[in-house]
Amino acid sequence: MERSLEEGSLSPENKNTDMDVAPKRHVNWWILLLNVAFAAVGTIGGPLLIRLYYLHGGNRKWIASWVQTAGFPIFLIPLSVLFSRSKLAGAPFWAEPKLLISSAVIGLLIGLDNFMYSLGLSYLPVSTSSLLFSTQLAFTAFFALIIVRQKFTPYSTNAVVLMTLGAILLGIRKNGDRPPHVTNSEYLLGFVITLGAASLLGFLLPCIETCFAKASRAITYPVVMQFQFGTTFFATVFCTIGMLINNDFSAMAREARVYELGEVKYYVVLACCAVMFQFLFMGMLGVVFCTSSLFSGVLTATLLPMTEVAAIIFYHEKFTGEKGMALALCIWGFTSYFYGSYRSVKKQEKQAESK
Repeated sequence: MERSLEEGSLSPENKNTDMDVAPKRHVNWWILLLNVAFAAVGTIGGPLLIRLYYLHGGNRKWIASWVQTAGFPIFLIPLSVLFSRSKLAGAPFWAEPKLLISSAVIGLLIGLDNFMYSLGLSYLPVSTSSLLFSTQLAFTAFFALIIVRQKFTPYSTNAVVLMTLGAILLGIRKNGDRPPHVTNSEYLLGFVITLGAASLLGFLLPCIETCFAKASRAITYPVVMQFQFGTTFFATVFCTIGMLINNDFSAMAREARVYELGEVKYYVVLACCAVMFQFLFMGMLGVVFCTSSLFSGVLTATLLPMTEVAAIIFYHEKFTGEKGMALALCIWGFTSYFYGSYRSVKKQEKQAESK
């Protein structure tokens, strides 16, 4: 998606053209790279910690969902710094009300998505869950085509097809890596729920891009941070209601006392999980701000197989032939996408030089 960017802001009048992963010259590269790094740390670390919670005695799905956004107060630190800088510079800071309302609606849907993901992960190995969740790229591409009218090239289409085929391969041998004490019906439920979570995220990313594009004022990075704070706050509210209904707050203390790793480590795991997922959400939203929802989907789909590798290393999960082929297809698709982006950028540079 091509954007008109001035001094790190996004103009609401931008129009869709060919796919474009590279940020425009007025957006600092370090902002994009920083958000990619945040997304990488959160994408790999978050699922590993949630699975650690389940592996050593945790079984509360709403708790696993709640910690994914409960670390939202951490955003108050950068927001305070950005507010002080904007006040000294006399620059506008606050996001417009309709953008904050949009963040509330999207936040509630993110809370639902977190619960679906946590439920699926309780029945699946991290490696399988990660590769299944990479199908969100196909859903992101579909909804980006409908919602933001994202244009595709043969390279981007090839990337979507390859990564989708990777998930289909996992379904061929659906019981080959079923965890102990998980029934066939529970495994199938985890398989379906994880795909559902992937599709919901694929819908939300273009919605976020549309919110930015339809804004009446320029979208600056402080506005993006406020939007992020709103989404994670309301996602936490959604999961908090679920915990209250399920009596999970009172059960948390009892669960901590019998946790295999110990009571202290129980809370450390949950706290670290909260931080990891804040990195993930901050990184993904920042990538959408700098590039497009489609590239954010490609990045997520590429990082998730890295989570598979980490799960095999730390949890000794099986590395089946289907997983190896799925990983190869994801890497191939990511390479295809970036090669197409490279050609697109070079073409634009040549056109600019000829003028």
